[in-house]
Amino acid sequence: MSHDQLAFMSLAILLVAFLYSSVGHAGASGYIAIMSLFGVAATVIRPAALVLNILVATIASWQFWRAGHFQFRLFWPFAVLAIPCAFLGGYIHLPTRMFQVLVGAVLLFSAARFFAKPSDDTVRKEPSPWHAVPIGAGLGLLSGLTGTGGGIFLTPLLLFMRWARARQAAAVSAVFILANSSAGLLGNVVSTSSFPAFVVPFAVAAVLGGIAGSYLGSRRLPHQAIKRLLAVVLLIAGLKLLLT
Repeated sequence: MSHDQLAFMSLAILLVAFLYSSVGHAGASGYIAIMSLFGVAATVIRPAALVLNILVATIASWQFWRAGHFQFRLFWPFAVLAIPCAFLGGYIHLPTRMFQVLVGAVLLFSAARFFAKPSDDTVRKEPSPWHAVPIGAGLGLLSGLTGTGGGIFLTPLLLFMRWARARQAAAVSAVFILANSSAGLLGNVVSTSSFPAFVVPFAVAAVLGGIAGSYLGSRRLPHQAIKRLLAVVLLIAGLKLLLT
């Protein structure tokens, strides 16, 4: 990887971290999209994305918690099995083509999610643990396998089912992403006994973008235009993974 590529990717990651953290996400699908577009090897994409996810999710969790949006009673049923399942997913080694297809499908789903019309920001009822626990387990496994935190699936679910308001969903998803990404990275490191050293400049960029984005997003920032831009990037990267 040349110095010019490294600098350009770092700038792109800063922008992705800013945009994602403003809507309560850590940006894994965006980081994966950038690294995929630049031809980074699949074996290092997953741990690199998880590292960046942990950093940005930590910042986003703190900002949304400070703003008073996090609700533990909404978080724990989804997280209780998600964390060990994320470790398992991170431990499992997928063949390169299977990883590309699975992540490509996740990116396309993410793009569709950002193109979708926002739901009514009201709460009908909170989820039953009997529903939330198995859903969380599935999202945890998927997050470990793909190098994402699962928030890209949890947030729309919370809003679609009207289990939480938008900022509550963002806060819960941020902590959910942090927990799953940490477990997934641990599982990957235990499995591979390796760590991508080139992620250091990306980490700095992600932290700077995450601080700015989560601060504005936890208070006041128009989200729809941001989501449309993210959707285009995810669509291109998802198609690239599926068609190459």
